[in-house]
Amino acid sequence: MTVPRQKLVEQAIRFASPERVPIVFWNRDQEQGDIMLYHLALGAPDDGTPNSWNWTENEWGYRLESLGDGTMGHPVAPFYPELPEPEAIRVPRLREAERISAVPAFLQACGDRYRLASLDLSGFTVYTLLRGFENSMQDFLLNPEGFAALMDQILAFECELMRLAARHGFHGIHFADDWGTQTGLMISPDLWRRLFKPRYARQFALAHQLGLHTWFHCCGKFDLIMDDFHEIGADVINISQPNVVDVARVSCRLRGRQCFMVPISYQTVSIRGTPAEIHAEARRLYELLGAPSGGFVGYVEEYGVMGMSPENYRACAQAFRQLGCAQ
Repeated sequence: MTVPRQKLVEQAIRFASPERVPIVFWNRDQEQGDIMLYHLALGAPDDGTPNSWNWTENEWGYRLESLGDGTMGHPVAPFYPELPEPEAIRVPRLREAERISAVPAFLQACGDRYRLASLDLSGFTVYTLLRGFENSMQDFLLNPEGFAALMDQILAFECELMRLAARHGFHGIHFADDWGTQTGLMISPDLWRRLFKPRYARQFALAHQLGLHTWFHCCGKFDLIMDDFHEIGADVINISQPNVVDVARVSCRLRGRQCFMVPISYQTVSIRGTPAEIHAEARRLYELLGAPSGGFVGYVEEYGVMGMSPENYRACAQAFRQLGCAQ
């Protein structure tokens, strides 16, 4: 018997033997998948873009300069070149009516799909966009009180967005906060555990109190803190770059206990591979990270900007559709 797609996703998260691998189509064709994404971030007030993520200027005030290639662009300049006093931090307004204006149409389009509300860029990534990356790295040690004041305001605002998402019928909340480079973490695991792990733990605990699953996206090689995310309650961990992560090592530690959302690498296989190689890679990732009882969500994203062909985009979707969970 076919279960509602929301239940299918929840079964994968809970290791309750879904009848197949659920799939999310991230940046297009969401109606082909089991999950639909709603963006909670807004542009600057009165910029005429309700319920849209304005890549040029975010509501926190940072600006991203478009490269004209379909990517998000890059920061222009720190919004706070100097750490502000706590009372001078400019926290966005909730703007609830504007933020949820597209929810009725979204819910209608969702049908029985899982509803995932996204913070878009979140947490420390927002901090780096406000302060600049080099300043951010220095803040940890040179001005820990100023760092804490700004960081905690960012997280408190995200908690308000989580409460909003729960009020409006979402099933999960999606964080996007990159910690990995191509070769390792941006900071030491010890420093991360001291400064960030307790903060994420509080956010995840609130999400669970609100009845929301926590989905955490991280680019780069973040193997060394993946167990930490599991420990503090990340329901779904998005290994965004499986080509730089020691997936076999992660499998030994977390397979069968942690649900993962994984793409076919859009730096390697999904760009330069053949459809047969894409299918083989999907099978490899599933066998390493999924289990007969669940724990795996296929992630499909169109990456023409990286050179992905239409054929390979279709192959990624087909590869995940052919994976089975229940034995």
